[in-house]
Order: sequence, then structure tokens, then C-alpha cells
Amino acid sequence: MDRLIARYAGKLVRAGLCAPDEAVLCARDDAFFFSRPEGPDTALVSGVAEGLGAGAAILVRPARPCREAAAFFARAALRESGPDHAAIFPRDCETRTFLHDLPVIPGPGWPPRPDRTAVSDAVSALSRRKGAVFADGTLLAPGGLALEQAFVTASSMIFACMVKFFSDYLAHVRENTLPTGMEAAMARVLDGLADPPPPLAALSLARGPFADAAPARAAMAQAGRLTVRCGLVDSAFGNVSCLLGDVLHISRTGAALDELEGQIDACPLDNSSCAALTASSEFVAHARIVTETTARVVLHGHPLYSVILSMDCGEMDCPDRGRCHVACRAARFLWDAPIVPGEVGGGPRGLARTLPPALVGRRAAMVYGHGLFAVDQTDFNAAFAAMLEIERRSRDEVLARVGGA
Repeated sequence: MDRLIARYAGKLVRAGLCAPDEAVLCARDDAFFFSRPEGPDTALVSGVAEGLGAGAAILVRPARPCREAAAFFARAALRESGPDHAAIFPRDCETRTFLHDLPVIPGPGWPPRPDRTAVSDAVSALSRRKGAVFADGTLLAPGGLALEQAFVTASSMIFACMVKFFSDYLAHVRENTLPTGMEAAMARVLDGLADPPPPLAALSLARGPFADAAPARAAMAQAGRLTVRCGLVDSAFGNVSCLLGDVLHISRTGAALDELEGQIDACPLDNSSCAALTASSEFVAHARIVTETTARVVLHGHPLYSVILSMDCGEMDCPDRGRCHVACRAARFLWDAPIVPGEVGGGPRGLARTLPPALVGRRAAMVYGHGLFAVDQTDFNAAFAAMLEIERRSRDEVLARVGGA
């Protein structure tokens, strides 16, 4: 259990989500195990886990950019709705399908307070949602069964708060409705941005075409690790696939892209196997991409600034405004990548319907508020390079628009 806790504590730090000493993790076996010596901070997280009947919990004081963004929204929500109903409502795809909203817990979360009120407030907020935000921007995420669930939620909340802060700021500036204090909060967010921009060029990946499953799967795992290392995906989201003959090899649902060994399914496209039951939730989209275009590999990530720009639209009088993620009819582009609507899955508004046509003759396409899908006919070199270039350009553009370039 100690190794498991250290693993996820390390993931938080390596991803730049927090400093090494600004997260408290706990997981239950026959007793609670912690990421640090027992004290007031461990009493809070274990008290919350106990109160929820959860197997794990993570309390994290995010790196400054997210902390400032989350605190801005949390305090505004408390002023507008009061402590019993305050919540943050991000509009990115992860939040829509996974988190729904982020309830706000009154009071600071850091340093942790193990008193009965803090635990009670946290348990109340988390009884209806996967994660919650304290007024100072500290985040709390339980894991019903496993520490991985808490890590996924914490990472997703950080991503959601950053996307919402930048996209809301851009929209307010355009509409001349910037809320009091948001400009100062943006200055603090920008001052805390320590993340380097993505590399100017992609590193070399395994060369295709691949003769059989073993080298193809090794190349998928390699591309996944590099996608995580370059900050082009968060948490356990994103996926990767490679077509060999009539079998699509695809990462499993919930598999972390930097840990794909043993997490790839072989799914015959003639439906002669039920392997797709455990495959990525976007299996149908990948299958249609490789059958309706010339692509043979698909790399899907959630690059932060690309997602932000995909949600930045100047069509103020659009009749579909507010339904952009499923109903956008405008021809919009993120550089050379078309921006399309689409929900996860293969339903009538699913990205399995909107994405494949957009990728015909293209190297990449962006799903509104969701992520980038990059493709190639041979291997992952061009797909990864496309994602890297689009995110680098998007980062430069977002920072220029908010005055941080």
C-alpha cells in the first residue's frame, strides 16, 4: 500500500499538479495508510474517507495557476449561492460526462483542519459529487474503491478549473463583462505559470508500418508515455489505437497513457469478438476513423490550451449558443484542424459520427471542449508531431489573448 500511495503522489508531482509537500493521500487496507506521518492533515482525509465509506482520498493544494483559478470561482460561488449551494460549473467534456459540477466547501482547505465541522462540510459536499473545492482553491477527491479514482478526479478538477478560467476570461473580455477581481486573478495565474511550452519538435518514435501486434503495441505504449510526458493529456483520459489488418488494437477504458503495457485490447472490426467491451469508451469513433479515412493510427489527447481555444467563439448571436458541444454548425478551425461537436460514444450526437468526416484528408481534428485526435497512415510520429505543434501554437495564442505572452 505504501508503494501505491507513493506512486500516485509521484504522479501528481511529475504532472506539475502540486508541490511534493502539498498533497495528502490516504488509502484503506486493514487500516488507513498515508503519504505522510499521521497528524492533523491525515486526520482530515481519513475522516472524510471514513464518512463517505470510501477506500481512499486525496487532498491537494494545486500549483498556483489552478489554485488561483479555483479559488476565484469558489469564492464567487459562495458569494452568489451561499455555503449550502455553492458550486463551480465547468463546461469542458470531462466535467460534463464525469464530474458534472464541483461543489464548494466553505473555509480554507490548506493547512488541513481536522475539526468536526471541516470533515462534516466535506462529507456533505462529496455525498453528491466526485470531488469538491475549498474556498482557497484546495481540492478534495475521494476514491470509492481505489486511490486511482481519487487521482483521476483530482487531476480532472485541475484541468477543468484551468479550462474554465481561461475560456471564461476570454468570453468576458469579448463581451466587456469582466467580473470584479478576475483581471487581478488572471495576473496571479499568469505569474504562477511555470510550465514550459511543449517542445518545438517531436521526439522520434518507433517507425512503421508495423508487421504484427507486438511492435505495434510497443509503439502505442511509447506514444502514450510521450503524450503524458509532454503534458498533452491529463489523468487517465486520452487513448491510442493502431489498425493491423482488420483488427484494431486500442487502449482500454480508464488506462493511463503512460502505463499501457497490458492495457491494450485487440478488437476485430467484424464484431467476431467481445473484446471491445473493455476497450476505450471511444472505440466506435476510432473504428470509424480507420475504416472511413486512410488513417491507420489514432492518437487522442486533451492538450489544455487547444481545448481552451476550441471553446473560444465570437458568434455571440448564434442560435446554438450554450449547446456548442453537440450542436455547433459553424465551420471553425484550430489552425488546420477542424473543430467539431460531439459527445463521447456513438449516439446520434456522438463524436463517432462527427469526427471521422472531419479527418478525411486531415492530420488532426478537435472535438469542442474535449480534445484533439491526430492520425497518420503509418506510425505515431506525424500524429504526435501534429498534436505537439497545435498545442504549442494554441498556448502562444491563448497567452497572447490574455496578455501573458
